[in-house]
Amino acid sequence: MFIPVKACRLNLAEGWWRLLRKAAFAGQAFADATEIAHAAAVATTQLNTHAHPWIWGRPPRQPRPLRRKFVYLLRGTQN
Repeated sequence: MFIPVKACRLNLAEGWWRLLRKAAFAGQAFADATEIAHAAAVATTQLNTHAHPWIWGRPPRQPRPLRRKFVYLLRGTQN
């Protein structure tokens, strides 16, 4: 199966378009292109205020709290 070289960038662009469509265009009726441009500008500004860096992969696991703590004492041999 052939995977395009820039497929990862295409996938990020598709996610951005999904967010933009949901924020700007969902449930709207526009009269002309200026209203579409204004809605896209407002939605982009709102999305940028809540932006955070994209992290690839899973975040590292948090260490689990210990239920019991065992302490071992090592004693030297006594003659």
